[in-house]
Amino acid sequence: MVTITKEAEGYLEALADELTISPTRYEQAVARYESLGKWLHRDASKVKQYDPQVYSQGSFRLGTVIKPEDENGQYDIDSVCELASLTKGQLTQYALKELLRVEIEAYRSAQSILKPLAEGRRCWTLEYADGAQFHMDIVPALPNGASTRLLLESRGLDAQWAVTAIAITDNKHPLFYQPTTEWPRSNPKGYANWFRSRMAVAFTRKRRRLAEAAQASVESIPEYRVVTPLQQAIMILKRHRDQMFAERKDVKPISVILTTLSAHAYEGEETIGQALVTILTNMHRFIRFDGVRYFIHNPSDPLENCADKWADHPERRAAFFEWLEAARRDFFYAAQVTSYQVITDSVAPRIGRGLAE
Repeated sequence: MVTITKEAEGYLEALADELTISPTRYEQAVARYESLGKWLHRDASKVKQYDPQVYSQGSFRLGTVIKPEDENGQYDIDSVCELASLTKGQLTQYALKELLRVEIEAYRSAQSILKPLAEGRRCWTLEYADGAQFHMDIVPALPNGASTRLLLESRGLDAQWAVTAIAITDNKHPLFYQPTTEWPRSNPKGYANWFRSRMAVAFTRKRRRLAEAAQASVESIPEYRVVTPLQQAIMILKRHRDQMFAERKDVKPISVILTTLSAHAYEGEETIGQALVTILTNMHRFIRFDGVRYFIHNPSDPLENCADKWADHPERRAAFFEWLEAARRDFFYAAQVTSYQVITDSVAPRIGRGLAE
């Protein structure tokens, strides 16, 4: 087992702090999707009657978002707009996406956002130009919890997180324009609930410590201000990956794979260094291989394989294991060093000299 020096722990703590977005930035991001939610609930809204719910997904929801490498870089706010009172049988994917396009376009105009609304495969994108460095991807969605639960249970799979599942739009889906109940599935709330369950003990302990230090009640400490060793380790690993694949973005390991494997491997460690060592030592054990295909199951929807692209793109699988070996080599060495300069020099090639310094 790798022995971690107190100097390395201090360095990793400072590194995670440097990567963490400020409370102001976080609150600005929350204000963006809350503002859109209020707009969709206004009296003149064409979707108000369908009870639109706008909420974050991805790294903002998980608390693993990191500052852009460039100080002028943008933050991606991944969000969902779920029309809670509609069902898949009432409209097509195209109709849902178009229904929200009209409202989001009206919001863009009302907010004087200059850049035109952009369409992604599954979302609409708002590009803010107010100096906040944000753009927001909004995925149209409908409730899909009951269908997902029945589907998973019929296959004998774990459906404990299925209640929050959603059906989403995808303009490359073969039935995008046709009435059908066969919509693409997602479950960002369920995934986030699973993720939090993996760090629940560490989260409670750290929140209590913050409350004691502030001489305040535990409930008065906002959840987003409590960052656990699991979240901090993932932030560091994401920056390491970004830097390593800066010139090879087409094979860069995707964040959902890093996050899922890290959360599986985490064992409740109380320091970043201990968490990093445990995660990097064990994360490969949660990749399944049946002799033909590799599987990294989405915990909130076990029918989804996060590594499904590896079969057609073996170079992406090779890139993941290349990154894992590099991360082990870099951080296992740094963990055992007592000189801050040696630690800095050892990680600088992979996280950037400026950040390392």
